[in-house]
Amino acid sequence: MDLFARITQHFNDSIHAKQSAMEAVAPGIAHAAEAMLRALLDERRILSCGSGAAAVEAQRFAAAMLSRFELARPGLPAMALNTDGPTLTAIAEDFGWESVFARQVTALGAPGDILLAIAAGGSPDAILQAVHAAHDRDMTVVALTGGSDGGALPDLLINQDVEIRVPVTSAARIREVHTLIIHCLCDLIDYQLLGQEN
Repeated sequence: MDLFARITQHFNDSIHAKQSAMEAVAPGIAHAAEAMLRALLDERRILSCGSGAAAVEAQRFAAAMLSRFELARPGLPAMALNTDGPTLTAIAEDFGWESVFARQVTALGAPGDILLAIAAGGSPDAILQAVHAAHDRDMTVVALTGGSDGGALPDLLINQDVEIRVPVTSAARIREVHTLIIHCLCDLIDYQLLGQEN
């Protein structure tokens, strides 16, 4: 296979993954966007976290909330928990890597806040512990997962939580759909707040 054909295959696989996931994820995206809007209107905040490549999506979401997505608006209170290197390494050294997000959720989270937990493949212990901490703080969890079963994360979710599971097997395709889901959440929050088309 030449390089152009391989590139074309990646594009086609990405398109197919998004199309096949659309019906499965759309209700969860709408539900999560409504929950996030309610929290923001109640002057709560959204904490996001992800391990490995998923950390990028956690940062992408927080950046779009604090700055803007596509429309000009005041910054919205959001924070990615995987961005502060000294904090992450201090917690990891003192309490273990599995505690790096949970310690922050416990210290920074409050009842009514939302935890956006992103795990494309499997369920890292750090994400699972963050979900436990969020529930201890009476926070709602929005979980972005993938694969046939979503890993161990869905088993931790409770009534008010929302799982958005991308039903494909390739980790790369799951991450690509997660990026689109993040963009949808940002757009829907802005649309509900501002009532304008992008």
